[in-house]
Amino acid sequence: MSQDTLAYEDALRIVLAARTRLPAQACPTTACLGRVLAEPLVSKVDLPPFDNSAMDGFALRGDAVVPAGAERDVEGEQAAGDGIAHARHGAWEIMTGARLPDGLDRVIPVEQTERLSSSRIRLLADVTPGQNVRHAGSDVRRGQTVLAAGTTLAPQHLMLLASLGLGDVSVIERPRVAVLCTGRELVDDPAQTLSPGQIRNSNGPFLAARLPLAGADVVHVETVGDDAVAFEAALRRALDAGAQLIISSGAVSMGRYDFVPQALEHIGAETLFHKVAIRPGKPLLCARLPGNALLFGLPGNPIAVAVGLRFFVEPALRVMLGLPQEMPRRVPLFNAYSKKPRLRFHLKSRLRIDGEGRLAIEVLGGQESYRIQPLADANAWAVVPADIDALAAGSLVDVYGPGHLEFPLPCESPI
Repeated sequence: MSQDTLAYEDALRIVLAARTRLPAQACPTTACLGRVLAEPLVSKVDLPPFDNSAMDGFALRGDAVVPAGAERDVEGEQAAGDGIAHARHGAWEIMTGARLPDGLDRVIPVEQTERLSSSRIRLLADVTPGQNVRHAGSDVRRGQTVLAAGTTLAPQHLMLLASLGLGDVSVIERPRVAVLCTGRELVDDPAQTLSPGQIRNSNGPFLAARLPLAGADVVHVETVGDDAVAFEAALRRALDAGAQLIISSGAVSMGRYDFVPQALEHIGAETLFHKVAIRPGKPLLCARLPGNALLFGLPGNPIAVAVGLRFFVEPALRVMLGLPQEMPRRVPLFNAYSKKPRLRFHLKSRLRIDGEGRLAIEVLGGQESYRIQPLADANAWAVVPADIDALAAGSLVDVYGPGHLEFPLPCESPI
C-alpha cells in the first residue's frame, strides 16, 4: 500500500470530522415520515385520554367481585364518541372504545350476559374491578418521553404522534446533496439508441434514488462530459442549488481523462484524501470546496459508487442528521471467503436463515466492481477488514444493511 493511500478508518475519521449536525426545524407530522427527531418527544396528554371499554358489553360497579348470577337493571347506553355520563345504579350497555360512565369500574362482555328483558340482564360470569377496561394513561402518561432524539420517524411513530394530537415536531434539516456523473460515454435517455462505445448512465439514477432513503434531499443531478471546464460549471450549479454534499462519479483515477483532481485544485478546493485501501473504490477522493461543501469523488464503476455512498457519504449524512456512528451486526459467514491482503473489502451479500432459524451471511459471486446483477440480488454488505485475508465458514463478519437507515430481513429461502 503506497504512503498516500489511507486506511479506511483514517479516511472515515477525516470525513466525520469535516461535518457537523444541521439545525432543527419544525415539520408538520403529515410530512415527517423518514425525518430524524431533533429532541426527545414528551407527551403533554394521557393516552388513552379517559377510561374506556375494551369490548362491547355492560359496564358495572360493585365490590371486589360481582358474581355470576347477579342481575342488574340497564340504566343507559354509551357508544364510542359519547361524552361524560354519570351512572346512578345498575349497568350501562357500552360499546368498544366508549368512555366509561363515571362511577363504573368494570365491563362484562355481552356474550357473558343473558337478556332477561329490554332493561334487565343476568351475569353469566364473575366480573372483577378493572376487567376489560382501558385505563386513562395506560399507554402513555402525561410527561412521559415517548420518542428519543435521533429517532427516524416511521409509520408507527406517525400513528403515535397523531394519537397524541401533535401537528408538528422538531426534526433535523435534511442534508442537501447534488449528484454529478462524468463521462462522454454516458447516455441518460433510455430511449436513445447507443452508439458504439456508449453505455447507459446507471450511477445517476441509483444515487438519486438511494440518497432520499439515507435521509438526504437531492437538489441537483447532472451528467457532464470529460471536460474540466464543464465539470467546474456543473459544480457551481450544484452549489447554487444549495448542495452541502456533492457526489461525483468517474474521472478520479490516474488516466488521461481523470480530470476531477485538477479541476478541484483549480477552484481552490482542499483535497482531504485521495485513494483509500478499500475494494471496490480505491481511487475515492474527498475534498472540501470553497464555502465548506464536501465533495466525494467516486470512481465510475457502479459498485464502487455504491460502496462510496454506503461507507463514506452515508456516515457523513449521519453526522449531519445528529445520529451516532453506525455499528454493524456480527453474523456467521455461510461460505468460506478469501481475499487480497491490505485492502478492506465490501462484499455484495445476502443475509439468510436456515430451517432452524439460524442467521448467516452469504457472500455472492460476481464481486467485480462493474457487475450490477449481484447487487440487485444482495440485501446486505459484508465487510472484511484489511488485515484479514481468509475466513472459514462460520466466522463472524461485520454486516451492514443496504442503507444506514435500513437493516435487511433475511431471505425466506433456507440455506
